[in-house]
Amino acid sequence: MGWPIAGLILLGMCGLTMLGIATARVGYLAAVVGALVALLPVGLVFAAIVWIDRWEPEPPMLLLGAFLWGVGGATACAFMLNDAMTGFGQALFEGTLRQHFELVVTAPLIEEAAKSLFVIALWFRRRSEFNGMVDGIVYAALTAAGFAFIENIFYFGKAFAQAGVGDMTGGVVAVFVLRGLLAPFSHPLFTAMVGIGIGLATRARGPRTRGLWPVLGFLGAVLLHAFWNASTTLGGVRFIDIYFVIMVPIFLGTGWLVVWQRKREQRIVAQQLPALQRAGLIVPSELEKLASLSARRDWKRRVRRSSGKEAARSVRDYQIAVTELAFLQHRASTGNTTSAARRQRREKLVEELKSARRSASGSQDAIYTERIKLDELTSMNVKRPEKE
Repeated sequence: MGWPIAGLILLGMCGLTMLGIATARVGYLAAVVGALVALLPVGLVFAAIVWIDRWEPEPPMLLLGAFLWGVGGATACAFMLNDAMTGFGQALFEGTLRQHFELVVTAPLIEEAAKSLFVIALWFRRRSEFNGMVDGIVYAALTAAGFAFIENIFYFGKAFAQAGVGDMTGGVVAVFVLRGLLAPFSHPLFTAMVGIGIGLATRARGPRTRGLWPVLGFLGAVLLHAFWNASTTLGGVRFIDIYFVIMVPIFLGTGWLVVWQRKREQRIVAQQLPALQRAGLIVPSELEKLASLSARRDWKRRVRRSSGKEAARSVRDYQIAVTELAFLQHRASTGNTTSAARRQRREKLVEELKSARRSASGSQDAIYTERIKLDELTSMNVKRPEKE
């Protein structure tokens, strides 16, 4: 646990440094006002991410790392590189053309690269954490939420320092309408394209296709970010027209994609539960309880009322382990995981499942190793994936 904790501490220090820079630029009071106002949109984004991630919650340490990377690492990288590219833009262009170059070309490239770095690195180092498109979107949206949080502190604080709170031409209220009401999901939406690319890469068979999807996702994030920045320079009616005609449909389409992928995950889990039951890891009476989110919530609620919070937490851990095993089964059946990686991951998940079940029941005899038929799990036969 040493290296992950050290990394989180380092990212937290980077975040505090960026807060210090924002305070130095806009003033202490303005930074405090900006931080308080910035909590509202980031809270909304967090609530949406929690809702998305209910089927198979990601490890809290990784979620925290993703957010802190956005707060500290990504903002620091973007801060330094944007300043460096400002000099490059001054050498090439002058006046308004230089500002448009920085806003539409350099800022999207640098900021999306900085935000995406954590997600790409996590995909290379902890590929088992990515069971599909939803996981990629969750990590990408969290890094972007952290980045937007610091950026909003600066924008809201600058607006407060220059025009106060209620000035509708440039005060905090005017900026909040743009960044907090019209576009709280703008940065998460841009970087979600990278998460979608990684999600498609998890289902790709060949190494070339697997490497191509994240690149295409990054290019999509950059183009979407550049288009958004360019539209903000138009102002007035033209910006509103572009917002409702183009940006809102893209956002709604991404939301529909998330809902569709969550339903796909539910189907995968439901299809794999019989194999886990045949292997002796779950009992027949649990098939229905594990097949839907509503049934899982009811199960945890009943356990909390009858046995307390600790038992309910163990039931939650048991449900997560079952879900992870179901996804591992699915990847094995489609040939998207190697036999060595599959065995190692399977053994770890089986131990987690047994531990959670014993903890939930309060009995060491709740599940017997000799009753588990591991040959029923993740067989070597590779089946053709069904069309969805």
